[in-house]
Amino acid sequence: MKIVVLTGAGISAESGVPTFRDADGLWEGHRVEDVATPEAYDAQPLAVHRFYDARRAALGDVHPNPAHVALARLEDALGDDLFVVTQNIDDLHERAGSKRVLHMHGELLSAVCRSCRQRSEWTEDLGDFPPCPRCGLTDLRPDVVWFGEIPYEMDRIHDALDAADLFVSIGTSGAVYPAAGFVMHAAATGARTLELNLQPSEGTSFFDESRHGPAGVLVPAWVGGLLG
Repeated sequence: MKIVVLTGAGISAESGVPTFRDADGLWEGHRVEDVATPEAYDAQPLAVHRFYDARRAALGDVHPNPAHVALARLEDALGDDLFVVTQNIDDLHERAGSKRVLHMHGELLSAVCRSCRQRSEWTEDLGDFPPCPRCGLTDLRPDVVWFGEIPYEMDRIHDALDAADLFVSIGTSGAVYPAAGFVMHAAATGARTLELNLQPSEGTSFFDESRHGPAGVLVPAWVGGLLG
């Protein structure tokens, strides 16, 4: 059985990572338009760098929770038959032991050069405008997919959805496209669909089955049932 799992902010929220956008429309006290668009970066690159530098530094204060660990356990059992796509830019899946994770919205621990377009692993601040390790120009930006930009590896994601027997959405709002449309794509190609979410998402009605509660409880229970 081939399984595609989509994870969103809800799975990392239980580790203490703030969700992308709070109910008041702010992301950690900032307007999304001020920190998550190419226009914001062009207007105030230092302010945007400082925001992501702080998010990167804060990763050391959070740790994987039982939901992350359970997905790593499932990968150990299924290998290439499990494909995890995450909307999250943290590294909690990897720290839990997952090795096959596609970060469709980029990663905090990566930088991309606007000149040569190469991506580089990155753990330090970008606010002092360091040179690109590849081309030497001081044109690095956070390797994060902002509003108005195309997520990474959409063709690979669509191919996986085409081949999936089961699609599972964990901790997502069902409001952010294109990820919100994955359930409909998977269903159209014959996959069974399951939602594991703290509360009904905007797309709950599209799923064959929905289970609501904390990811740290639901995901280990689902994985345990699957593996027997």
